[in-house]
Amino acid sequence: MSETELDPGADPERAERARKLFSGPIAFLKSAPALQHLPAPSVPEIAFAGRSNVGKSSLLNALTNRGGLARTSVTPGRTQELNYFDVGSPLVFRLVDMPGYGFAKAPKDVVRKWRFLVNDYLRGRQVLKRTLVLIDSRHGIKDVDREVLEMLDVAAVSYRLVLTKADKVKASALAEVHTATEAEARKHPAAHPEVIATSSEKGMGIAELRTAVLEAVES
Repeated sequence: MSETELDPGADPERAERARKLFSGPIAFLKSAPALQHLPAPSVPEIAFAGRSNVGKSSLLNALTNRGGLARTSVTPGRTQELNYFDVGSPLVFRLVDMPGYGFAKAPKDVVRKWRFLVNDYLRGRQVLKRTLVLIDSRHGIKDVDREVLEMLDVAAVSYRLVLTKADKVKASALAEVHTATEAEARKHPAAHPEVIATSSEKGMGIAELRTAVLEAVES
């Protein structure tokens, strides 16, 4: 699906509002290393989670149509923080870029800090409307992803699986991983049953994802 295409199953009016919203003002707000640094819970939040190198920054930049937005806050020492972005003026909702997980060589105390921060955020953030869990189309769901899905299930946080880098695999392989990912989603009580396949480079699924974000915000 190209940048200009709309999901045939989507509400056309909402899809157009989503397009306009993501074309409007979006700005980096702050990095929060601990819960006491979170902004006031005044608007809905949509969080992005995924393994390290899953393409989270690229997807956020494609979603917001801004080349360097997600890199605004990515500096040494901030990898274990929640990064906030304001969407809309006046403010409509916030995107939350969560620290990547699955770093095999990370010190145990770093992994523990990540778990505490993310777990506490997921369990206690009343304005969190949905978490988007990114899965690399080339690899599919890994055990480390399943651990996060189970964490979300336990926290009763609504989430949706999003395939990234869909342009990096053949169409047949993409269809296979898409089917397998939706089958996995059906096993989890807090998961949205439908999976969105995206490509930050080609624009595939971006319009659909924008609409899905707005749908979650308004739900």
